[in-house]
Amino acid sequence: MELSKNFTPAEIEEKWYKVWMKKKYFRSTPDEREPFTIVLPPPNVTGVLHMGHMLNGTIQDVLVRRARQKGKNACWVPGTDHASIATEAKVVKLLQEQGIEKSKLTREQFLEHAWAWKEKYGGIILDQLKKLGCSCDWDRTRFTMEPDLSAAVNKVFVDLHKKGLIYKGTKIVNWDPVGKTTLSDEEVIHKEVQSNLYYLKYQFVDSEDGITIATTRPETIMADTAICVHPEDERYKHLIGTMVKIPILGKEIPIIADDYIDISFGTGCLKVTPAHDINDYNLGLKHGLEIIDILTEDGKINEKGILYVGQDRFQARKEIIKDLEAIGSLEKTEQIQNAIGHSERTNAVVEPRLSTQWFVDMKAFMAKNPGILEDVMNDTIEFVPSKFKNTYRHWLENIKDWNISRQLWWGHQIPAWYSPDGEMFIEETAEKAWQNALNAGKKCRLEEMRQDPDVLDTWFSSWLWPISVFDGFKNPNNPDIKYYYPSNVLVTAPEIIFFWVARMVMAGYEYKQERPFKHVYFNGIVRDKQRRKMSKSLGNSPEPLDLIAKYGADGVRIGMLLCSPAGNDILFEESFVEQGRNFTNKIWNALRLIKGWEVKSGEDDSLHNVFLWFDSKLNKTLVEIEQQFEAFKLSEALMTTYNFIWNDFCSWYLEMIKPVYGEKIHQNTLDKTIQFFDRLMRLLHPFAPFVTEEIYQSLKDRNENDHICISLAPAAKAFDENEISKGEHIKSLISIIRDVRNKANLPQKHPVKIYIETNNKLPYLDYESVLTKMAFIEDIEFTKIEINNAINEIIGNDKIYILTGVEFDIEAEKKKVSEEIDYYTGFIQSVEIKLSNERFVQNAKPEILAKERQKLIDGQVKLQNLKETLEKLES
Repeated sequence: MELSKNFTPAEIEEKWYKVWMKKKYFRSTPDEREPFTIVLPPPNVTGVLHMGHMLNGTIQDVLVRRARQKGKNACWVPGTDHASIATEAKVVKLLQEQGIEKSKLTREQFLEHAWAWKEKYGGIILDQLKKLGCSCDWDRTRFTMEPDLSAAVNKVFVDLHKKGLIYKGTKIVNWDPVGKTTLSDEEVIHKEVQSNLYYLKYQFVDSEDGITIATTRPETIMADTAICVHPEDERYKHLIGTMVKIPILGKEIPIIADDYIDISFGTGCLKVTPAHDINDYNLGLKHGLEIIDILTEDGKINEKGILYVGQDRFQARKEIIKDLEAIGSLEKTEQIQNAIGHSERTNAVVEPRLSTQWFVDMKAFMAKNPGILEDVMNDTIEFVPSKFKNTYRHWLENIKDWNISRQLWWGHQIPAWYSPDGEMFIEETAEKAWQNALNAGKKCRLEEMRQDPDVLDTWFSSWLWPISVFDGFKNPNNPDIKYYYPSNVLVTAPEIIFFWVARMVMAGYEYKQERPFKHVYFNGIVRDKQRRKMSKSLGNSPEPLDLIAKYGADGVRIGMLLCSPAGNDILFEESFVEQGRNFTNKIWNALRLIKGWEVKSGEDDSLHNVFLWFDSKLNKTLVEIEQQFEAFKLSEALMTTYNFIWNDFCSWYLEMIKPVYGEKIHQNTLDKTIQFFDRLMRLLHPFAPFVTEEIYQSLKDRNENDHICISLAPAAKAFDENEISKGEHIKSLISIIRDVRNKANLPQKHPVKIYIETNNKLPYLDYESVLTKMAFIEDIEFTKIEINNAINEIIGNDKIYILTGVEFDIEAEKKKVSEEIDYYTGFIQSVEIKLSNERFVQNAKPEILAKERQKLIDGQVKLQNLKETLEKLES
């Protein structure tokens, strides 16, 4: 088969993905093998592939392909999330572009448009993940609003309500005036902004004097119902119980006392606005204050505000400041930095608002299932990296009730129905609710039952994902849930540790009495060089599909992973994926080199030790990579693989065994090389699936069902450290001779003669033909005496004398040896300091300690040899 000169990723990627899909290699059904399960964090149906998806998808695919290679029954379940707020916003915008207002539609009409939009655009991101090479079981694709998953949501809601863990209550909530819906605390992003702090004078009812308060929200003074001071504040104690007038409005409100007030903050006086601040609301309840809500759902002043009715809250702020200044009630204005809550989805400034909503009693949930916290802290559920355990614990120990209702139409409508007289019946279906109403003596028809108009928070379906994708609520004992649950690894971003990870753990213990996953791998956030999170709105994010088109999916995968240790953010540069592309080109060119050799029968005995060296080093490397995979050090596992293929295979092994120009290669040597190449491609496959499949198929003829994506990973065999040491010794000698030529400005093929002073001639004799070919050595002799006018080098305990046939610069050589003496002196001191540290010696692993002690011995031998060399040069 003739190979193309250049590796063409697009053509190869499309070809092999079609083959894999046709063969159903990613399909998984329960069998006798050990399962390996991952559920894809469901991207929003509104989503298109971004850099975070690329990283997250690559990590999951590496783990799944590796598990498949280890003989496990790998099942990666894909799917999408209905994303209530984001999708509704998209559909509303689309309708507006068509001249249609949501307010003019019935709920049913709007949902028809929403479903049509979902069917047209909802699967785009999953198709894009295929371009990346993701090996999901696409036959298992789920959607959070499909019938079975919607039924699961209703079932859980009804169950938790019956258990007293879901309740309906009136509280101050986070309100998004643009999305016109409530938000959970986790959906509010606090941003540091510059604000004005206004000092306002509230005049006493019975005098011209007054009391001064400081506020950033003067537009809410119409909703004030008290001024609060600390009971022990000497400045104001005598005023407690007196009345003041709200500026402009003139309404009288009392001065009350509460030790909640911080005497040292501001003026020590607080305007109490119970309907528009959570702390004021609590004060209002405590002191029986009137609660006046002066804002509409879209953030405008309503009739209860009396003044500025119909104006947007921020416009009203500007107007009221002008009016307060005009009447002398604005004493001064200061600029401050403060944190303002913004909606994660719409970026609107969030408004505290008194509202009746549905909540999950999280503290009761935690008390019922102590494993939710305990099993993360004791590593029953292992976090990678473990630093996120403390973040998780802090949130759970300070948990608040979860507001789960949203004022939207797209989503899971709350399964609560009201009879005509307003009594509520909570059931999984309207029919069951109506039957309960009849049993309760209600005389009504089914169509007269009115369902709660709100929908559930999107995360209320997502927290059930590890169970619901296997229909664990529909049939708790079905074969899939029994086989695949709990999943092995969840790969996700740390910013949704509260939104999603913690809540899935809760659902797992509540409904399966066990963890939902064994490991949680937190991938980092992809940032630009200025450490800003990459986003299309900032214009700092490359288009992922453009990167794939330019560098190939393998190049992108390799580039992303090389710089992404677990939990650490990535400062992305395009040069990373260029490096990945260069690597795929490197191994493609290695294939072209091998396939271009002409072959002759027989064996080349002179390469026997080269095979032993490479085989042993490969097996040792496989052990190291296996340990890295087990520790979820995927970036390190890739780097180890990358270095071994680029350096040991391409740069050394192939150079050692390739025939002299014009000669043929022995069949045995080619066979050995193809075997090595085969093992290396199977090792690399999880990271770079496309190029490895193409090379795997090109190495030799294979049957139609022999593909690398279902082949077994190369298993580590016994290896000989002595053979590795011999090979590395020879590599060092070749590198030294090349370096000598470079420094002397000699051609690399300029012949040299070397003398070796050693107690072990075997490595040099075993590799004599390799040395002659790669280092262009015309003669090798062993000596017991110093060779004059030679360049002196030391490898281990051996002294190497190199004769180049050109004039020897003794001063330059003395300078070089002196510099090496300085280096090794400092090196030995640093190792000695480390070994004298009791904490290091007590805590270091035995193999690390042994390695450090060997480094000290080797350094001391090297230093002694260098000193002897310098002494002879100076004599």
